[in-house]
Amino acid sequence: MEKHRGFPSRLPSSDFQFTIRRPVKKGLPPKLFNRERYADRRPADRRADEGFMWALKEHFGDVPFERGNLDAGRLNFVFGREVVPAEDPFDPESYEALLKVDLKRAEQSFPEIFRPDWAPGQN
Repeated sequence: MEKHRGFPSRLPSSDFQFTIRRPVKKGLPPKLFNRERYADRRPADRRADEGFMWALKEHFGDVPFERGNLDAGRLNFVFGREVVPAEDPFDPESYEALLKVDLKRAEQSFPEIFRPDWAPGQN
């Protein structure tokens, strides 16, 4: 499992994690799937999604990257929309699976993270 050095481990001043410390000991890693983002989600959850997308954009841009130690729970909220598979066939249960940020879709969904003065954790 690749550890993405320099990638934030969590949203500042919160318990919303972005990375995991170690791989699952037994069995396969958690499967990636498209988790629905409902309109009535708490503001803190929306800020966590924004912070995670900002970190993905800043760290990887539009270059394909391995899933590695990115948290599956947080990744599922953007998977299939702003983060798409970068390989065919795609294995959703692999730490080595390649993903890619769809910057155009990310800008439509999270326009505030593309402002130069925006920082994670701010309101």
